[in-house]
Amino acid sequence: MNLITVYDIQNKLIAFTSPIPAVQAVFCEWGSLYFLAADGRLHHIREKDTRSKLDILFKKNLYQAAISLAKSQLYDEDGLVDIYRQFGDHLYNKQDFDAAIQQYSKTIGRLEPSYVIRKFLDTQRIQNLTDYLQALHRCQLATNDHTTLLLNCYAKLNQVAKLDEFIKTKDVEYDVETAIRVCRQSGYHTHALFLCERHQRHDLYLKILLEDIKDYAKALQYIGKLDPTEAKSNLVRYGKELLTHVPDQTTQLLVKLCTETKPAATTVAVASNPFGDDEVDGRFASTIEAEDFIPIFVKNPVKLIEFLEQLVKVNARCSSTIYNTLIELYLHAISTAKSAQEKQLFEKKTMTILESSQADYDVDQALLRCQMSDFKDGILYLYKKSGVYQQILRYHMEHNEHTHVLDTCQRFGDQDPLLWVQALSYFARNEECKSQIQAVLDHIERRNLMPPLLVVQTLAHNSEATIGVVKDYLLRHLQKETKALSDDEKLIQQHKDETEKIRHQVEQLKTQPVVFQTSRCSICNQALDLPSVHFLCQHSYHQHCFEGYTEENECPACAPENKKTIEILRAQEQSRVAHDQFHSRLDKTSDGFGLVAEYFGRGMFNKVLVVTKKA
Repeated sequence: MNLITVYDIQNKLIAFTSPIPAVQAVFCEWGSLYFLAADGRLHHIREKDTRSKLDILFKKNLYQAAISLAKSQLYDEDGLVDIYRQFGDHLYNKQDFDAAIQQYSKTIGRLEPSYVIRKFLDTQRIQNLTDYLQALHRCQLATNDHTTLLLNCYAKLNQVAKLDEFIKTKDVEYDVETAIRVCRQSGYHTHALFLCERHQRHDLYLKILLEDIKDYAKALQYIGKLDPTEAKSNLVRYGKELLTHVPDQTTQLLVKLCTETKPAATTVAVASNPFGDDEVDGRFASTIEAEDFIPIFVKNPVKLIEFLEQLVKVNARCSSTIYNTLIELYLHAISTAKSAQEKQLFEKKTMTILESSQADYDVDQALLRCQMSDFKDGILYLYKKSGVYQQILRYHMEHNEHTHVLDTCQRFGDQDPLLWVQALSYFARNEECKSQIQAVLDHIERRNLMPPLLVVQTLAHNSEATIGVVKDYLLRHLQKETKALSDDEKLIQQHKDETEKIRHQVEQLKTQPVVFQTSRCSICNQALDLPSVHFLCQHSYHQHCFEGYTEENECPACAPENKKTIEILRAQEQSRVAHDQFHSRLDKTSDGFGLVAEYFGRGMFNKVLVVTKKA
């Protein structure tokens, strides 16, 4: 008997062995081996196909040999992955988890990762799961869930070194936000901050500092390094919390952000100290609006005052919102001041803003705030600035400030004479104001603001104001009226005489011949010669002088005066027919008799026919 053994040299294994009778000859033909035995029998040995070979190896758990065989037969990738999976399952069942995870790692990209992950979710096998997840990330096939699971594994195993290596390496791709979230949840805030800073997740960086670490100073410093747009959005979001814990530094940063220039094109500024005096490029103007930061000071009005004061100090031409808010804060501070010195300080600051020519505040809003806070100086100044002098007078009247009432009339009486009339009505309702009444009457008389009858009616409300108070005033007025009447009578008599003289001249012109004795031309002052032009007004002209001077048949010397007289008559005629104007003024005036007399003098109630006659 002989023993036949077939070796697979390439895969280094015994492919076949069997006893056989004495062999007479061996030959290979048609892809098979043939053995001719001594007894005359021919033995045929045929090689099995690859699938059958693998099945035999699987049954004998020779997975390493099966892998070598499959590779030598140029097995496809899916076939190899299936062998790796079966090999891994075999090792897993033998509880050789380290070797099993090595085989499973070779299936990445073909085998669903969840198939492997489910097997190693047990706490005792978390290290093997970590190795598999690391391989998954190295192949860049990990999902957000895989990243979360891997970081949780690092956290549970307390493998800080591997965690550092994972997040700091640039060869592994993973979802950054997921990594930050897991590190934050696991308490690895330093790693989370590193990821936020590297990938410019500014909002998450600040959330970790403020919500987890409570490092407000560092958060404020980080905001100071951001570009203006990012810094603004984060200060608006976290400003209230920062002001609560680091009010001074936050206020300084806000002032710097709103007043200093800063390049807006960069993502993170070069300056390392947000509170320093670093030089900045003046080519870029700050575009941050300070009004956006006012709401974050809602619980800290003291710092808001400091913030707005520094803005106004740097740029006096701030917006109206800034000034309106600052005035409101000052007035609130005045009403809540704990000492007279503090109150006086804020009153002075308020008046400084109100009196500033560069302060662009809303006058109506500021006046309303001053009235609500009963800030006298501000109210009076804004009344004066608005030109409502009667409101100033009314304010002093409401507070029974007699001296200020007279002062107001003296200061603004020229702009608004009716102030004296109102002052008289006010003093007439108050007892023991004889001296003030006398002073007001002097001004009323000097400016002729009221008729005497109305003055007497007004003073009738004061029981203390006897006839002796207005005696001198009435006497002087009567004397003026008497003198005016005498002057008018003289003027009337003069007009009558002139009228009679004119009538006499007209009558002479109608009935008697006119002798022209003028020997010189009234234009050129030369001796008259024929032809000449003579007028009844005793003016004579050369004909060529008259025709060259005017085209109208009217005396050139008397024409201007005649035109003026005609225009006066026409104006009186128009005034006489202005009935609507007359009735409107009659309804509004307090001296109806005087108004009627005025229109009567204009001839409104007469009908005059104007006749113009050519010379």
